[in-house]
Amino acid sequence: MQQAEHRTSRRSFVSQVADALRGQIEAGFYAPGDKLPTEPALIDRFGFSRTVVREAIAALRADGLVESRQGAGVFVLGPKPVDEGLKLFTDETDKISDIIEELELRIGIEVEAAGLAAARSSPAQEAEIEAQVERFADLMAQGQPTDEADFEFHMAIATATNNARFKAFLEHVGRRMIPRVKFKTMMGGVDPLPNRDHPILEEHREIADAILARDPEKAREAMRRHLVTGIKRYRALTVRRPAREDKNGG
Repeated sequence: MQQAEHRTSRRSFVSQVADALRGQIEAGFYAPGDKLPTEPALIDRFGFSRTVVREAIAALRADGLVESRQGAGVFVLGPKPVDEGLKLFTDETDKISDIIEELELRIGIEVEAAGLAAARSSPAQEAEIEAQVERFADLMAQGQPTDEADFEFHMAIATATNNARFKAFLEHVGRRMIPRVKFKTMMGGVDPLPNRDHPILEEHREIADAILARDPEKAREAMRRHLVTGIKRYRALTVRRPAREDKNGG
């Protein structure tokens, strides 16, 4: 239990560093081609260990924001040209229907990913899936945003398939694959589903339990139920949202 708490705390620190640097890159503080501060400088700035800083840089690298050049340092990357078809997954949206379509696509991919993870996961990968469930629970208990833990839970399952293409797909889609991340932007930062964390946590636990029990069919069923429930949540908002807009004068 103590090890799990330590692991969860470290991941929280990693997120703090990664989110701070990500925000500076997205705000233009660091432009494409700029070199990030050295590892010792980042350790001094944030007050965390070398391991935390390295994991934060690895997270930015996985997001395609930076690259490491041997002997030179870490540099900010420019935006990559995106195929028109792939823009469907990364463009900002102002429609709930787009979010629902993305969830439908994820059913086709992540249901099978859960089944493969149940059949193929290593002990270390299972521990990572468990850690992300614990991290979500800890953040929820503290009243902190759970978006990052939500994304990392799904990434941990994709990794546990031991098929790099599942992980590559989710990495390409990025954190905006979590519907409420997109929808909060659409709603000006207001969370449209403030009470959804408890049921989502239970859904994550069901998926994780099935994977750890090495039951592929149960894992698929749990993932399908999780994503279908997400679709239902957002379909309900399509009914409530126009009423809100009318009340506010459009």
